Amino acid sequence: MTVVAFRTAAEVEAAMPLVQRHLHRGGLLAHPTETIYGLGSRAAERDLAALARLKRRGEDKPFLLLVSSLEMAQRYDLAFTRAAQTLADRFWPGPVTLVLAGAEGRLPEALRGPNGGIAVRWTSHPTTATLIERLGEPISSTSANQPGKGTAPGVGAIVEMFGEAVASGDLLVLDGGVLGNVPPSTLIDCTGPEPRLIREGAIPLNEIRAGIGRLAP
Repeated sequence: MTVVAFRTAAEVEAAMPLVQRHLHRGGLLAHPTETIYGLGSRAAERDLAALARLKRRGEDKPFLLLVSSLEMAQRYDLAFTRAAQTLADRFWPGPVTLVLAGAEGRLPEALRGPNGGIAVRWTSHPTTATLIERLGEPISSTSANQPGKGTAPGVGAIVEMFGEAVASGDLLVLDGGVLGNVPPSTLIDCTGPEPRLIREGAIPLNEIRAGIGRLAP
């Protein structure tokens, strides 16, 4: 089965054995998030390479990492500056992605962007957060689309866009229903002494500034 119901706690529980087997043999996932559907994998070099091929994405555009707690992010020795910690305390879980230094030797270099950081978000999507918590490790994530095409709002569009991978069993689709027209996460670079806004998204900059004051980008 390549499309699995994934909307309720009971459906997550029923899907977990299949999802765990699929990921541990190097398979890829399409999964809901609090913003848009994502494509993901385990945070392993081989799996990330397979995800890049599916996405048709160059090595210069790394994927972000989804976690299910602040402790999970800290476990990999990612560097939380004062601004990053304040942003995480205020906006996680939620649609704010932080680019963090550190994790050398702990996470694949394929996740690291040109500025040397790794993009991380504690997802607030309930079933995907439960999935990551049950796995006990982060998963990579990128928008469920191909270059030049819009993001898939639901599983029908994902199956149409990535039909070959779904048919072969390489891509397991977790059906979280049709998602709303939500912007992508707000992306903030926290690798330097001062945070820097890379992309304004679901949480606007004025809300960031209202939430953390002078530590905001």
